[in-house]
Amino acid sequence: MSDDLPDYYFRIRENGAAVFRVDTENRQRRIELDQVAVVNVKNGEVKPHGDHQLSEADIAAIQEWLDQRVALLAQRDMDDIHRAVDYLNITTQWVQSKARDDQLEEVTDRLLLAMHDLRTLLVRKKSERLLSDDDSSD
Repeated sequence: MSDDLPDYYFRIRENGAAVFRVDTENRQRRIELDQVAVVNVKNGEVKPHGDHQLSEADIAAIQEWLDQRVALLAQRDMDDIHRAVDYLNITTQWVQSKARDDQLEEVTDRLLLAMHDLRTLLVRKKSERLLSDDDSSD
């Protein structure tokens, strides 16, 4: 079993992870987790745990995990946005075919404000990109 275990275990936290070295090389052959660091995904900061000095192997493993985690979170963000587009379409169909007047009354203003806010930002960002493209092509 110990041959299948990774050298490090990353306990996911809200903004990163606690990093543990996995140890099975002890008398009882128990799995022991020795915390070596804490990682912040938002700013890339790595803090050694307690008095622990991070080795090059520790730093390399943490950086590899950090790179993979950042990529995964970015992918999840895009998945969420694609789902939001689907939900907008489903909502449109619901409004057209199923919604009762009292249900529409409950959500119309909030939906209109949220859609207006989103549209305003999308138009502004699109305009900025178009202007940026024009500036770079000059």
